[in-house]
Amino acid sequence: MKIATWNVNSIRIRLPRLTAWLARRQPDVVCLQETKVSDDEFPHAALAALGYRALANGQRTYNGVAILARDELEEVARALPGEGDDAQRRLLAAEFAGLRIVNVYGPNGQEVGSDKYAFKLDWYRRLRAWLDATARPEQPLALCGDLNIAPEDRDVWDPEKWRGQIMFSDPERAAFHDLVAWGFQDSLRLHREDGGLFTWWDYRAGAFHRGWGLRIDHILLSPPLAARSAAVEIDRDERKGEKPSDHAPVVATLQ
Repeated sequence: MKIATWNVNSIRIRLPRLTAWLARRQPDVVCLQETKVSDDEFPHAALAALGYRALANGQRTYNGVAILARDELEEVARALPGEGDDAQRRLLAAEFAGLRIVNVYGPNGQEVGSDKYAFKLDWYRRLRAWLDATARPEQPLALCGDLNIAPEDRDVWDPEKWRGQIMFSDPERAAFHDLVAWGFQDSLRLHREDGGLFTWWDYRAGAFHRGWGLRIDHILLSPPLAARSAAVEIDRDERKGEKPSDHAPVVATLQ
């Protein structure tokens, strides 16, 4: 089984790239972030033509998450407890082929110390509380998505330049490690210990070609799935070419 995550940064713009990648890669289940379309505008037909069912939790212009799968999906949750209809669309959970998939688009936080930064830290606190209340580590569960946090020095191109900055501040990294402490394992690190394995490169300043990246897109696996993990790959070439997302897909293969 292949589980993938990809921040497409507008499914409307990236649909040709997404469908070509799906046809080539053939993942079984895919978590998408920053779809940036309302649910009635989601391209179900184009994805169904490739054999994918989809659940979408979107909003226009900003945010939005979706789960694609080759088999039936049963929706579990679309929001964290206490969130109203006007909440940012950042979470979608579903049951698929005997496992639970939790797709998240973590808040960016904008700037350390800002109101949006405080919201980010609180959102992660509420995410961990929701997991504590609704799931158990002995379940087969994968949490996938753009978490907007690079957890370790080896996950950024220049740790000293980034230290204390958004996506790499100590409180954000602590929030990531608290999430992992629920019972997850960072799937990439089950197979690769080296640095320089990035998933996001800013559109500005030629960051991609200079190697100025961060690893902020993650697939976290509960112990039953971590035991089945055979490989994790970053499809870096998807950041190349015409109209790329600023993120690359991450694909985990389970035995």
